[in-house]
Amino acid sequence: MIIPSLRSRWALIPFILTIFALTLYTIRRPLLATYTSYRPPPPSEAKSEAEPVDESPHIKYKPPKPSPPPPLPEYFPLAASAQSPADLPPVPSWNKPPSPHVPESTRLYIGFTRYWPLLQQVVVGYITAGWPPEDIYVVENTGTFDANKNGLLTSQNPFYLDYHRLTEILGVNVLTTPSLQSFAQLQNLYLSEAINSNLTHYFWAHMDTVPQSHEDVQPYKSLYAIAVDVIRESLSPSYEIHDRWAVRFFSYDWLALVNVKNYVKVGGWDTMIGYYGTDCDMHGRFALNGLETPIADAGQVFDVGRSLDNLEVLYRRRKNVKAQREVEEEKVVVKVGEHGKVTIGAPSNSTAATAAPEKPTAPENIEYLSSTEEDTIGGLGWTSLQTTLEALAEEKRRDPYRNSWQLKQSGGKGEPFYYDADGWEKALQLTIAAGVEVYEQKWGHKGCDIQHVGLKEGDQWMVEKDDTWACERDGGKRRCKERGEDDLVCC
Repeated sequence: MIIPSLRSRWALIPFILTIFALTLYTIRRPLLATYTSYRPPPPSEAKSEAEPVDESPHIKYKPPKPSPPPPLPEYFPLAASAQSPADLPPVPSWNKPPSPHVPESTRLYIGFTRYWPLLQQVVVGYITAGWPPEDIYVVENTGTFDANKNGLLTSQNPFYLDYHRLTEILGVNVLTTPSLQSFAQLQNLYLSEAINSNLTHYFWAHMDTVPQSHEDVQPYKSLYAIAVDVIRESLSPSYEIHDRWAVRFFSYDWLALVNVKNYVKVGGWDTMIGYYGTDCDMHGRFALNGLETPIADAGQVFDVGRSLDNLEVLYRRRKNVKAQREVEEEKVVVKVGEHGKVTIGAPSNSTAATAAPEKPTAPENIEYLSSTEEDTIGGLGWTSLQTTLEALAEEKRRDPYRNSWQLKQSGGKGEPFYYDADGWEKALQLTIAAGVEVYEQKWGHKGCDIQHVGLKEGDQWMVEKDDTWACERDGGKRRCKERGEDDLVCC
C-alpha cells in the first residue's frame, strides 16, 4: 500500500472543501424555497390589476348658474325709434336752456359703470330740467374699451350702454376711460379733464338719481337756471367764502359743484382709498385745510334704484283735448240688444295685464307729438311725477342692500372683455374693504369725522391708532369694548 506523502495530503484539502460546500447547498435549497415561496408581483402587474388612479388636481366647481334673463325692457320707446333729436318731445318750455348759452361753463360729469336704464334716466332727467345736452359728459367707466361704441355688448351685459342713443339722439358727450377706474380715480379724472380744459369749476352727479325743478316755487326758475345762479354767487368776490369753498352740495353729493383750485390745493382724491371712505378722507382734508363745503339748493334730487316705466313722462306732456276725446270714444261701443250699451276694454283703474306696447316708428313719434300737448307748470302731471319718484326713492331706502340695482344684469358671456357679474361684485366688495382699511390706517382712526378728533393736516400716516380701534364686530353689530353698547361713531 502506498501512503501519500504529507505534501500530497495538503493538496486534497481544497477538493474536500468544495465537495462539502456543494453538499450543504443541495441540502439548504428546498428549505429556502419553503420559506420564501411568496414573491410580490412586479410593479407592472400590480398596476394592471388595481383601479386606475386619477392623479390630476381635484377642482370643485360651484353650482351652474341659471340662464341669463331676457334682454332688458325698453324704458324709452320714443328714443328707441327716433332718428334724430327732433323725433323726441321738446323740453318743457319753462325749462328750456337759455339761448345763447350763459357765459359761465356748466359742464356736468356723470360716471357710469353698470346698469344702463338708470344712466339713461338721469341723462333725460337733466335734459328735461334744462341742462344743455352739449354740457353733459357721460364718463363710460366700464373697462370694455370701445365695445359699446361699436355696439358689441347686449343689454344683459352689466357694462352695456347705448352709445348711439346718448350721442346721436340725446345729444350728450361720452368719454371712455382707458381702463376700469375706482370711484376715487374717476373723481380725479373729472378734475384732470377740468384742469386740461382750463375750467375753474364743474358739476358732477350720481347716475342713480333723478333731478326735478321746484315747479311749486314762485318766481319760478329751472334747476339749471338756479345752478347757474349758484356758480355766479360762488365765484363773486362779494361771496363771504368765495376763496374758501371747495365744493357746494345739492342734496349732498347727488349733485355737486366743484372748485378746481381748492381740489388741487388738497392734492385731489386719495386713490388708495378707492370707494367707501374716500369721501370721508377728502371732505375731512377740506376741513383740516380751512376749506368749507356749503350747501346749495337748485331742485329736488331723488336717489332711486330703478327706472320709471316710460321716460316720456319727464317731458311733461299730456293728451290734448281732441286725442283724449278719441280715446274715450274708442272705449264705448253701442250694441243693439237687450243689454244696451257695452263698454269695451278694461276701466282706467283696472289691474288687468296688458301687452307691452310695440316700439313706435318715427312717424308714430310724430303722431305722438301731434296728439299731446305741454302740461302746465306745477300742475297735476308734476305732482303725480313727484309722488312716483318719492315712491321709488322710498323703495331704495327700504332695500337692505341699497345698491342692489347694480346686480340686475348677469349676461354678456362670450362678449368682448366679459367679466362674470357675481365675481365682479365680489371683487368690488373686497376692494372696498381694503380701501376702508387704508383710510383707518392712514388716520389711525375709525369713523368719518377726522376733522373733529384733534387731527391736523400732515398727521396722515404719522399717528398711532386711537381709542376707536377698540371697536369690534359682535354678532353682525358694531360694538365698542369700553362702553359695551352700540356706537356707530366709535365703531
